[in-house]
Amino acid sequence: MKNLTRYQLMAMMFLLYFIWGSWYGQMSKYMFNSLHATGVQVGGAYAAFSIAMIIAPFFVGMIADRYFAAQKVLGVLSLAGAALLYLITGITDADTFFWVILAYCITFAPTMALTTSIAMQHVKDTEKDFPTIRVMGTVAWIVVSNIIGYYGFGDSVMIFKISMIAAAILGVYSFFLPNTPPKPNTSTTFSDILGLDAFKLFKDRSFAIFFISSLLICIPLSFYYAMANPSLTDSGMTNVENKMSLGQASEVVFMLLIPFAFRKFGVKWILIVGLIAWIVRFIGFGYGDASSEWLLYMAIVLHGVCYDFFFVTGQIYTDSKAGEKYRSSAQGLITIATYGIGMGIGSWIAGIVADQYTVNGVKDWTSIWMVPAGIAALVLVLFVLFFKDNKVKAES
Repeated sequence: MKNLTRYQLMAMMFLLYFIWGSWYGQMSKYMFNSLHATGVQVGGAYAAFSIAMIIAPFFVGMIADRYFAAQKVLGVLSLAGAALLYLITGITDADTFFWVILAYCITFAPTMALTTSIAMQHVKDTEKDFPTIRVMGTVAWIVVSNIIGYYGFGDSVMIFKISMIAAAILGVYSFFLPNTPPKPNTSTTFSDILGLDAFKLFKDRSFAIFFISSLLICIPLSFYYAMANPSLTDSGMTNVENKMSLGQASEVVFMLLIPFAFRKFGVKWILIVGLIAWIVRFIGFGYGDASSEWLLYMAIVLHGVCYDFFFVTGQIYTDSKAGEKYRSSAQGLITIATYGIGMGIGSWIAGIVADQYTVNGVKDWTSIWMVPAGIAALVLVLFVLFFKDNKVKAES
């Protein structure tokens, strides 16, 4: 792969995750403080992203991939997203905000698959080249989080203005990316996108348990994305966004440890460690405060273990179990089940729980965080009792 192409793709990933990182983690604090939203309204806004994640594969697989050059679709969607973000900056009502953020998420969610598709089609060695391109997304999230934290933009409309500017830049830039033509000979169907062929893998009990655990653990995952920022702010922590970026930094570290962990412990124990880390971090969020800030730092840094050791390892496990025959179907099924259904349900529950433990405008964060900790503990018990596979072996 030419160096110019590599740098172009790295810049594309940087811009995409700069856009997402600008608003996603801070949206709840903005809604609570600036729009005076309820927990249910905040949960609904995060569920909008999950709804879009369910819709996105159909758009990319059945329309974009077959009829249009991917970089042009990315450009149009990014410019449309920038226009919707501009509308968001003028909204002062939480109910209206939901509908516009839903419309925006529908333009943004497909860009995640499109950027991956563009990159994959231009790299020569996926295992060698793609990680160096994708890691720029994590770098971007760290950079924008620190900008927002440094200037104290976390609860202001500036998070959407920054995202809007970056989306406009990506929209224009996309038309100068390497040409990625449509694939008219592909015949993607609803069955392909839903991953129905992958249901054959459920004959393997361990895979079925892994799938159910992945869906269920996305419920507490939603608590983290929706509630961590306002919780840390209420705890007395300063420069929250800057400190939360340590979670993304830890992602990079633990990502590099995954190959070693596979060789040393096997897939079962990696996944168990990931689940235990979820429980520990929620306890840290629940009991940490200004006098015991180390608990909050621990909870933040554990993000790398939680995400990499369960979700990234899970992707590898799914890919290996499915083999070449069911690979696309299996990954599609897992994506819709986790980021779509699991996180959608989780966002809704997180909003209800936040309201349940709010009295006179004050949130009982300890009680709120014990709910996802309890859910994660139940998932851990289910997984330990019924998941028996400790090897990665593709289906023939």
